[in-house]
Amino acid sequence: MSQTRNRGSDVLRALPQTHLLLEMPEAQALREEFSRRSLTRAVRARLGELRQEWRHKDDLLFSPGRFFAEIRARLERESRPHMCRVINATGIVIHTNLGRAPLPSQALTAVVEAAEGYSNLEFDLEDGRRGSRYGAVPELLRELTGAEAALVVNNNAAAVLLALSALAQGGEVVVSRGELVEIGGSFRIPEVIAQGGARLVEVGTTNRTRTKDYEAALGPETRAFLKVHQSNYRITGFTAAPPLADLVTLAHGHGLPVIEDLGSGTLIDLPALGLPHEPTVREIIKAGVDLVTFSGDKLLGGPQAGLIVGRKALIERLKAHPLLRALRIDKLNLAALEATLRLYRDADRPQDRLPVLSMLSQDIARLESRAHSLAEQLSAQGWDARVEVGQAEAGGGALPGAAIATRLVTIGHADVTGLARRLRLCRPAVVARLHGGRLVLDMRSVSDEEANLIAQAFRQVSA
Repeated sequence: MSQTRNRGSDVLRALPQTHLLLEMPEAQALREEFSRRSLTRAVRARLGELRQEWRHKDDLLFSPGRFFAEIRARLERESRPHMCRVINATGIVIHTNLGRAPLPSQALTAVVEAAEGYSNLEFDLEDGRRGSRYGAVPELLRELTGAEAALVVNNNAAAVLLALSALAQGGEVVVSRGELVEIGGSFRIPEVIAQGGARLVEVGTTNRTRTKDYEAALGPETRAFLKVHQSNYRITGFTAAPPLADLVTLAHGHGLPVIEDLGSGTLIDLPALGLPHEPTVREIIKAGVDLVTFSGDKLLGGPQAGLIVGRKALIERLKAHPLLRALRIDKLNLAALEATLRLYRDADRPQDRLPVLSMLSQDIARLESRAHSLAEQLSAQGWDARVEVGQAEAGGGALPGAAIATRLVTIGHADVTGLARRLRLCRPAVVARLHGGRLVLDMRSVSDEEANLIAQAFRQVSA
């Protein structure tokens, strides 16, 4: 015990006290960049670490230069925001882990205007009284989808939960077995139905469900039919699904609503952009579906939001439900959503203004040019760069199974895993993928400006 106490005393004598360190010139220089509170916290934390480290060392020489270099590195690391800009070179356009849809410039402007001061979020400027939180968004959605009414919550999972809670609580919801999906983050349809206070009734089989299966499931406790987009997977081959018109006729004949979770959802005809067909929200509404839910930050190309459109009487029931307040969209996302929807309504070619649609629809010649330009820059730096043919993905549960032609720049390196890590630590971060022992940069999800930033990042990692 005596030796331990003596060793501890030696450590304490070798380390200057906090107040003395804060008076040193090195500390004063740091004070020009960082607050006194941050500096004091960092100094105390490092001293605590040294006390533990030095208990097992013989060399107890304190170096102010080394100590404050460590303090600077710590302060720079702590002051750096966790969320930073990322260049998505994976070829997955709607990348959930990377924030899904990049916002159009009009939406960014709207967010800044709503954030930098007060706003008329729930205030009617014309009559000076409390107004609707949703502003112009419901009217824009009605115009764009042909629905009678619309409502917005914070994401599509919330939209489905609210619809089931308001319309099916205490009763049964009929769903095809082939649509009982799990969509990322353990969002499972059976669990959402249970959370909404309803009981799941499965009909049909995984690959084949018919209208008569729904009819056989009808009972006094049936509250709704639920259709669910299969999102990230497709069942192919020996399959069958009831025509939507038949399902709607059956449900309406028994006074029941049909709710359809479209998942990603689209407002425009995708084949016109050279992409596979997905039913538009307007098509689903026209088919007679009573409520349609879809995401704001996937194919729509806007902020995170859950959009609900359909019959006015049902929307009013959702608006009156107590859960709505807990699920409501915040003012910044609301501002971005309104700006995004206005592009769909007013722009001659919204696909040119919305980054997601622009990336998905850009032609191969443009990708080829971008790929060769980047490969030439990287080759000039000494990297083993090649242009190759590849396939990109829409991502985010949109267009499942659809391969989208793209062009790749691939890099050969002795340690591609380490190279990928170093690129991720650049600012802006570059996130690529690995395939066949090479680092792959997909030009489908990279802009011309970002291609130049990628070249700069390679200069940093080779320095």
